[in-house]
Amino acid sequence: MKYATLHLSAILWLSLCALTQAKEVRLYTQRHYPADKEFFAQFTKDTGIEVKVIKAGANELLTRLESEKAAPQADLFITTDAGALDRADAAGLLDKLNNKTVADRIPAGLQGKNGTWVPITMRARVIVYSKERAGKNLPKTYEDLADSQWKGRVLIRSSSNAYNQSLLASILAAEGRDAALAWAKGVTANMARPPQGNDRDQVRSVALGLGELAVVNTYYLGLLENADDPKDRAARAAVGVIFPNQSGRGAHVNVSGAGIVKGAKNRPHAVALLEFLTSKKIQASYQKMTSEFAVAEGIKPEPLQAKWGTFKPDLTSLHELAGHQEEAVKIFDLAGWK
Repeated sequence: MKYATLHLSAILWLSLCALTQAKEVRLYTQRHYPADKEFFAQFTKDTGIEVKVIKAGANELLTRLESEKAAPQADLFITTDAGALDRADAAGLLDKLNNKTVADRIPAGLQGKNGTWVPITMRARVIVYSKERAGKNLPKTYEDLADSQWKGRVLIRSSSNAYNQSLLASILAAEGRDAALAWAKGVTANMARPPQGNDRDQVRSVALGLGELAVVNTYYLGLLENADDPKDRAARAAVGVIFPNQSGRGAHVNVSGAGIVKGAKNRPHAVALLEFLTSKKIQASYQKMTSEFAVAEGIKPEPLQAKWGTFKPDLTSLHELAGHQEEAVKIFDLAGWK
């Protein structure tokens, strides 16, 4: 009887431990936005499921996931690049989501082709121009940035930046290697200065007269418009916005997205978090707090986003970024793009 009592106690203790462990979801994320922290806290409040977060760069997280493949330590992988998600999928690190609630909310063209990841937010890479100095013959495509008329007038950040690597990868996917190399050489020749700073710095520099065109992600425009510093708000007001390639493939877009880690110990809770993050309420909140575009259907843009105008996104190359990233880095080196 004594041993039976001890055995029963052990079973109850193990069951309690399992129940306790099940009330968490372990997240590897590249994102670093305060909004995410707020949303995770709300998810925990609503569900009782604790969100444990490890932040690092995409490549570092992919290496970690690979090393832990036999005994996964994460349940959900979030990154700011569709290419990184597809690399994780190709490496066998992600599991199929198979969740109708999430899948029905998001256009099929934005979801991972193998059903292993879904987007959470979207951004477009656009051209901004000086309203005062750029003139009327403005570029309509990314390819126009390589035209010699813009020599000494283009501002853009380093070739080591993932946003530019994804942009060039999209050009590789759409136009091929020769056209991509010619574009990179042309833009390098047209730079107003050596690449430096982040996307907000490019807008600030256009406003200061250091160049007339810049290439930036849309959400940085929202961050500047909502900034506490009046100089940043003035910089945003000084530039107009062009969504390129609207008569062709569409503007280059990329996503922050998430995939369930294969072998995740807390898969149901990871799925619950994805349902939460793609809900209408949180999608609208992302737009309001980060100026990223919602990916769930039926969410109206924020007023500041609506002022940028409607646009056609290039969804075809979104799913080809991973296969062209390595070549994009080589082309940047050949073009002398620092």
